[in-house]
Amino acid sequence: MSLDLAKKKVLVTGGAGFIGSHLVRRLVDLGAEVFVTVKYNSVIDNVRLVRMWEQIVPIEADLRNFSSLLQLRDIKPDVVFHLAAYNHVGDSFRQYSESMGSNADATTNLLEAYEGYERFVYTSTSEVYGYQESVPFRESSIPFPLSPYAVGKYSGELYARLKHKSQDRPVAVIRPFNAFGPYQSARAIIPELIILCLRGQPVVTTGGKQTRDFNFVENLVDGFISVGTHDDAVGEVWNVGSGVETSIKDLVEMIHRLTESKSELKIGALPYRPGEIWRMFADSTRSQQTFGWQSKVDLEEGLRRTVDWYRRYLDEYESGTSGLGGLGS
Repeated sequence: MSLDLAKKKVLVTGGAGFIGSHLVRRLVDLGAEVFVTVKYNSVIDNVRLVRMWEQIVPIEADLRNFSSLLQLRDIKPDVVFHLAAYNHVGDSFRQYSESMGSNADATTNLLEAYEGYERFVYTSTSEVYGYQESVPFRESSIPFPLSPYAVGKYSGELYARLKHKSQDRPVAVIRPFNAFGPYQSARAIIPELIILCLRGQPVVTTGGKQTRDFNFVENLVDGFISVGTHDDAVGEVWNVGSGVETSIKDLVEMIHRLTESKSELKIGALPYRPGEIWRMFADSTRSQQTFGWQSKVDLEEGLRRTVDWYRRYLDEYESGTSGLGGLGS
């Protein structure tokens, strides 16, 4: 058995974010009635949703404020995709209070404020695995988070799983690996590298020996839909990653090539961060065998599409003929 999302009331927290906005777009296409939590009910503050603004229902709420979530009891969403989070690993070492509040406390508030859903999908992260003696990372591995960000996300995951175990809530957990694609913030490594290369600016990195599992965002959205609709997903944790291990050095050189950039590459000029996870990639066998999910768009094709989008993005935003600049006058 599986859920049919058409005509369902579906709540997406963090729907104005990078991954969330792609998920919202897919849900709208599937015929769901989509509700999105936003801090301000303003299209200017939620640019990724601008083309869908008339097709969704924005809910003004801050998940760290419990009382602002009580309105969900009137809305009664059938399915909840919880993506809202503080999501910068490096900055979480300085902003640990905000990171914990947005990831752990906000998740607790959401789970306590409303419980009438048919499915609740908690978005964890591959970062919860942290230190592991072997790769690839499997769901059966014992997490050892190495950043305040990862600790907060794992805390939220544990609370969600607690609700399933103690109250039989229909909760499932998804652990995405490093997502990339159009609309991603330049604070993430792939858009940062693409923009630097397109502008011809120097690219300064660590030695790049650390590896990651980069997954194009549309692959990840497929995973969310699978976990959100298949009954077998309930009560379980699911990896969603490409299963391909790529070093940061190789990633930098691939982006440099795809952008046809003249940027100077200064690989090795920066120190590695404390608590660096040296190897990270997914074993998504369970997701593949249970849902038939697979990473359809590979790294190079995904990067090619992403580079094309950021090229258009820069052409539009930096063009002297664009009308966007005039909006501020």
